[in-house]
Parts: sequence; C-alpha cells; structure tokens
Amino acid sequence: MTDLATRAAHGVTAAGGRRRRGAGRPRVVTVLAFVLPFFLPFVLFYLVPVAYAVWQSFLVVRRTGGAYGTSYTTFGGLTQYAQAFQDSAFWGSIGRIALFGIVQVPVMLFLALAMALLLDTSLLKLKSFFRIAAFMPYAVPGVIAAIMWSFLYSPQLSPVVDLLHHLGLQPDFLGPGAVLWSTANVSTWLWTGYNMLIMFSALQSIPPDLYEAARLDGAGDWAIAWRIKVPIIAPSIVLTTVFSIIGTLQLYAEPAVLRQISSNISSTFTPNMLAYAVASGNNYQQAAAISVILAVITFVLSLGFMRLTSRRAGL
Repeated sequence: MTDLATRAAHGVTAAGGRRRRGAGRPRVVTVLAFVLPFFLPFVLFYLVPVAYAVWQSFLVVRRTGGAYGTSYTTFGGLTQYAQAFQDSAFWGSIGRIALFGIVQVPVMLFLALAMALLLDTSLLKLKSFFRIAAFMPYAVPGVIAAIMWSFLYSPQLSPVVDLLHHLGLQPDFLGPGAVLWSTANVSTWLWTGYNMLIMFSALQSIPPDLYEAARLDGAGDWAIAWRIKVPIIAPSIVLTTVFSIIGTLQLYAEPAVLRQISSNISSTFTPNMLAYAVASGNNYQQAAAISVILAVITFVLSLGFMRLTSRRAGL
C-alpha cells in the first residue's frame, strides 16, 4: 500500500509538473500575439530604415575615368559628415531652427500653460466649448494650416493685410525679417492646443483637497496656480517641452508650403528641407548624413533637457 501510494504521489507530481511546463506555452503565445503586431512593423518600418540611413551615410559615390565615367558606391568613412559640417547652408539652417526654437517653444508653452490654468478655474464659463476650440487647430493637418495662413499672409489676397493697409500700416509677413516668425506663428497656432490638453489633463488629476487646504491657509487663485498647480504638473510641462524640441528640429511642412509664395524661404531653410533638397539631387548619402546628424542633435537636446530638469527637481 505504501509503495502504491508513493507511486501515485509521484505520478500526480509528475503530471502536475508536465501541466505546469505545458501551461507556460500558451502564456508565451499570448504575449507574442500582443507584442508582434507592434514589434514587427516597428522593426521593419523604423529600425531597418534608420540602420539603412546610417549605413548610407558612410558611403560615397566615385567615378572611374573622369566626370563622365562609370559611377560606383564605396565606403567613405566620415566623408559625408565632414562635407555636411563644411557646408554653410547646413549651418545656416541649424542657426535658423535654433533661433526659431529659442523663441517659439517658450511662447507656445507659456500660452498652453496659461490656457490650461484658465480652463481649470471656476472663473471661465463654457469650458467644454473653449477646450474644443483651443484643441481644434491640432485637428487641422499642418499642410492645410500652412495653406490657410499663406492666404492670410499674402499681400494680394489677405483681408488682414488689406485692413492693416487701410489703418496706415505696411506689414510684410513674408519679408526677409518676418518670414521666420510668420512660420513660427503657424506652428504656435497648430500646437498650442495640443500642449494645453496635456497640461489640462494633468491638472484634472490633482486632488481638490489641496486647493481647499491652501485656501484655508489664505492662498488666492494666483498663489494656488503658481505654487501648487504648476509644480505638480511640472512633469507634463517637461514632456511637452521635449515634444516641442523634437518637433522644432523636424520642421518642414509649414516653411515648405510658405516657400511657394515667398522667395525669402529657400530650399535649405531648415535642416529637413536641406536634406530633402540634397536627396532630390540624387545625393542620397549626403542627405542620410544630414538626417543622422539631425537625429543625434535631437536626441542630445531632448536627453539633456530631461536630465537637467530631473537634476533640478532632485529626481
């Protein structure tokens, strides 16, 4: 009896072990079923093109037998990067986009924060209407928004310019000194509502008890906004700043559309436009090098800003 019981117990244990080992397989299949629909397109359409662009940036095109000889592609090391850094058009585009970001990003985020704080107070009526109205520009594609604003900027077509002329003003929104800020205005109009919604969502997660305790201590609406709300939603402000830095360095659609009506926007106005112009001239290796440099700058600035803000917050 004892031997039978022992063998039965071993049998149950072995069967349970087999069941446990077999039970892990459906779990792995389930995990793969959820992961693969994202992972495969991510690898095929993101990682592979990035790796291919990096590889292309190390290649150069050479010719045998002079300028009209047979061309061939060979490994050139950092030749394309050296040419990019020696190109004045590249540095001009970097300078314009840096000036654009230094001015446009703080203005846009300040407007977004002010709108979010206003929507979070009890002073504003029809909050749903204003929230939708502020977010509505984000629903407009960037190209459509640029076309609309180009109509408003055009001296021949714009009712705004015509009205300002009647008032004795002579605005030149597409002039050499204003075209960069006209482009910044389009980007600000497009993205302020999007950033506002992120900040407003963070404000909605703050417990109302904090406001009641602050009011009991004598704090007014202004003190509550800047001493309680803004510090608590600081991670959201950092997030929108990082998004804005990335978006600034990727600027393309707005100046590309405005270029159709303004001779003050060249094909090298922004780094992305420069890369596209170089690629259009069949110099894909040089365009790849410019794209890689831009990606590295974007990564360094975004990571640097996050590290700086984390250090100041003591995280």
